[in-house]
Amino acid sequence: MRKTTKLALAYIALAGAVGGAAYGENLDSANVRERTVMRLDKAMKDNDGKITFEQFSDVMDARLKKLVTDNGGKLTVAQLADALEKARFERMARRIIARYDSKGDGTLTSDDITGREKKLFAMLDKNNDGKIEKGELPKDGRHDRQWDDEGNDGGVQ
Repeated sequence: MRKTTKLALAYIALAGAVGGAAYGENLDSANVRERTVMRLDKAMKDNDGKITFEQFSDVMDARLKKLVTDNGGKLTVAQLADALEKARFERMARRIIARYDSKGDGTLTSDDITGREKKLFAMLDKNNDGKIEKGELPKDGRHDRQWDDEGNDGGVQ
C-alpha cells in the first residue's frame, strides 16, 4: 500500500475517533472540521508546507491520546464518558464563575451570589417597591412559568 493511501486511511480513522469524541461532547461536525483544519494549517506553517505522519499525529487530538496513556494504554467507555462529563462540567463551572465573579479573581463567594441576586431582583422589581409581583415577571422565554396563588413557581428548587 502506498504511503499516501496509508496516511489517508490513518486520517480517516483518526477523524472518526475525533468525531466520535466530539459527538460525545455535543459538538457539531462543523466545529470539529474547523478545529482539525486549523491544527493542520498550523502544522503546515510550522513544517515548511509538509506534514509527516508523526507531525500529523502530534497535532491531532492530544487529549484523547493522553486519556488512553493515563489509563494504561486502554480506554473503556466508562472512562471516556467520565472524562467527557468532567470536561462538560468544567466548562459549565467556568461559565457560572464568569457570570457571578464580581471581583474577577476566578472564585465564587456568597457575596458574589448575593450581589448578582440583588441585581436580578432590582431588574424584576419594575416599580421599585421591594417586591416582585406576578405582573413584573417576564412574559417570554424560559422565564414564563406557572405561578400559584402564593407566588411560587413550578420550577425546580
